[in-house]
Amino acid sequence: MMRKWHINYDAKAMTRKQRRLYAVLGAMLLLGSAVGLVLYAVRDTLVYFYSPSEVAQKNLPPGRNMRIGGLVEEGSVVRHTDGTLIEFAVTDLQARLPVRYTGLLPDLFREGKGVVAEGMMNTEGVFIASTVLAKHDENYMPPEVADALKKSGRWQEGGAPAAATGQKP
Repeated sequence: MMRKWHINYDAKAMTRKQRRLYAVLGAMLLLGSAVGLVLYAVRDTLVYFYSPSEVAQKNLPPGRNMRIGGLVEEGSVVRHTDGTLIEFAVTDLQARLPVRYTGLLPDLFREGKGVVAEGMMNTEGVFIASTVLAKHDENYMPPEVADALKKSGRWQEGGAPAAATGQKP
């Protein structure tokens, strides 16, 4: 009489080395999955900083959240009659970027002073700002703006760029 289901008790069980290998591979798979999920969740919250020159060079797509920084261009601030819509240009003394902001500007917002704006480009090439930050004292400039001015060769020791002080670079 033949048995249909026969269990071979002589077959070797999984060795300790094989169990360790499977455990390590399983842990690596779980860790890789966790890292992938974290990176996927974080990618939408990252906001990159650009100077007006970098925005012009990189031709960034509309609708992408970013920060821009530079100096508020002299003579560029236009306040509309409703009082909350403000248009101005941000420059790094090499390129200029038109900005549109709806809301109240910080008290220290001035032409020729450092500014950082967060928002996104529209299809017309205008930066639509959701937040505008201005310097907080006469010597302060946001580090990103100072770095951009240093790269352009327009930075003066002491913190004030040449265009803001009226001196030639």
